[in-house]
Amino acid sequence: MNDLLSELSTAADSEKGDNGRVSIVGGSIEYPGPPALSGLAALRTGTDVARILTSERAVDTVAGFSPNLLAGRFTGDVLTADSVSKALTLAEWSDAVVIGPGLENPHPDAIREIVDGIDVPLVIDATAIGAALDADVGTAVVTPDAAEVDAIEDEYGSLDDFARETEVVVVSKGAEDEIIDGEQRWTNDVGSPAMTVAGTGDTLAGIVGSLLGQGLRPAKAARLGPWIAGRAGVLAADEYGTGIVATDVIERIPRAIREGR
Repeated sequence: MNDLLSELSTAADSEKGDNGRVSIVGGSIEYPGPPALSGLAALRTGTDVARILTSERAVDTVAGFSPNLLAGRFTGDVLTADSVSKALTLAEWSDAVVIGPGLENPHPDAIREIVDGIDVPLVIDATAIGAALDADVGTAVVTPDAAEVDAIEDEYGSLDDFARETEVVVVSKGAEDEIIDGEQRWTNDVGSPAMTVAGTGDTLAGIVGSLLGQGLRPAKAARLGPWIAGRAGVLAADEYGTGIVATDVIERIPRAIREGR
């Protein structure tokens, strides 16, 4: 991964914003943590600014995770068409967008309108994936778990066909991550069994979003992201054993990157 890590900026004269601005559309009253984890992971990967658009009832909880996160609210508790313009305005500010972590029952039409209207690199995760299958996903990175893989395969037949027909890059999360861009496949076996803990998928989405915002092409971000998450997970497990939590992984992202260069 040294060649991919070498593409990340180490410029001493960087100014705020030069290393990417990432926004996350996600969260709900039931699941306020996921977008915060994605935002923190993006920051630890090198992003300069992370902003979150979340549910009215979750925004205070999301903002309370860290003073380093900027949190705003969409209309109501569920993402609907009323909030599409807010999401697209945020996307215009962003160098990359992550949509999906912690969204509960988002309106499919709202997801499709947002995905169709975003012109910057995009990560589609969690509950946003199902609705986005009918949108113009372009060159997005899609990060499904096992259940979401089933939904994709029901519609497209296989992950390879999905990636080929839509031009997305797929990161299929598992004990071994599979990365598929329609022409090639890669695997990532760096990680720890302890990373089955909740929140590591949200962490991965934030890392990939950060890499996209820093200028990596989707296939490169999709290959490097799981490695960074996996290596950070190994470092966390070395210290805590099987009792790690997602924030332990996030805090070790900088070391994983530094030692991998």
